[in-house]
Amino acid sequence: MHPALSSAALFQLRQQRSYPAVTVLMPTHRREPDNAQDPVRLRNLMAEAKGQLQADPAVTRDRRIDVTEQLDMALAEVDLVHAEDGLAVFAAPGEHQVWSLGRTVPERVVLSDTFLTRNLVSAQAAEHPFWVLAVSSDRVSLWSGGAERVVEEARGAFPLTRSLEDPDAERQERIGDVPSTFSDEQTRQFLREADAAMGAVLKSDPRPLYVAGEAVALALLDGVGTVAKGTATHIPQGGLATGPADAVWQAVRPFVEARAEKEVAHVLEELDKARGRRAFAAGVDEIRQNVTSGRVALLAVEENYRETVRESGGHLMPAEPGDLDALDDIVDEIVERSLDTGAEVRFVPDGTLADMGGIASALRY
Repeated sequence: MHPALSSAALFQLRQQRSYPAVTVLMPTHRREPDNAQDPVRLRNLMAEAKGQLQADPAVTRDRRIDVTEQLDMALAEVDLVHAEDGLAVFAAPGEHQVWSLGRTVPERVVLSDTFLTRNLVSAQAAEHPFWVLAVSSDRVSLWSGGAERVVEEARGAFPLTRSLEDPDAERQERIGDVPSTFSDEQTRQFLREADAAMGAVLKSDPRPLYVAGEAVALALLDGVGTVAKGTATHIPQGGLATGPADAVWQAVRPFVEARAEKEVAHVLEELDKARGRRAFAAGVDEIRQNVTSGRVALLAVEENYRETVRESGGHLMPAEPGDLDALDDIVDEIVERSLDTGAEVRFVPDGTLADMGGIASALRY
């Protein structure tokens, strides 16, 4: 299964596919006893997907066999032992992908010419993803961070490693010229390469950046490159370039939480300003109308806010239990449409928008 979402991965997933592109979504559980039901539900959903392929006259025999095999391969890759809150399985002719999500999803099986990605978009936005660059004199590692975790990424040139053995060590010892590890030209060049590699990552997938290492290493990285300057947050703690992941997370966690608090304060300030200039909307009905016309500039959503609605007379109304026409992923749809129109989307802790109904926006006009 894929460990973490990225903007590049989402862009690739949202491209049009040859029909049929199958999406299987399922809520999962992290703990017992609830997770005992997950394997059975997953097998039932995969059987339902295969049944839809069999019954669809638009699916040729060859494509049905191909996509069915892709579903079987995807099922073999699912790791329910380490499940989070949601699972997304995608299969199309010649390809399949499995994603574990830290956000719940509705139970669905969909055949189309695109994958259903709005739940992944919402999950990625809710994760507040960030990068951690862990620096040492002989190893520089890249870590992808999200909700309560970091995972090491083998992306681009990362991890960068080198040997500290110096071929001129004997000569230097004879003449008494043994330079500091962080002052020799080899180390400077090594960190220049790390800086360039990090710049390429940020260009393809911009996120907040935290740089961890000994103070002398951070100073040298600042001196030879550019990515650790400006908005990057320095964490003067060494010994993290080889992990483990929990140590990296514990080192970065206070800085991530401090940034999150500042971002929430900024969101509330922007919403207050929007109210003052009468460019404010709240509630799923009002916001969906504005996001459809591209007016939403900033969308704020509480982390676990969900709303099940139905359409009536061009408006969204609360759905009754058992309503077959209910839309149970309307919040994810609003998030995806907001991002499509260039809006900034921010998830905030539950209760932050209590007086706004759990979802609010600042409008462009």
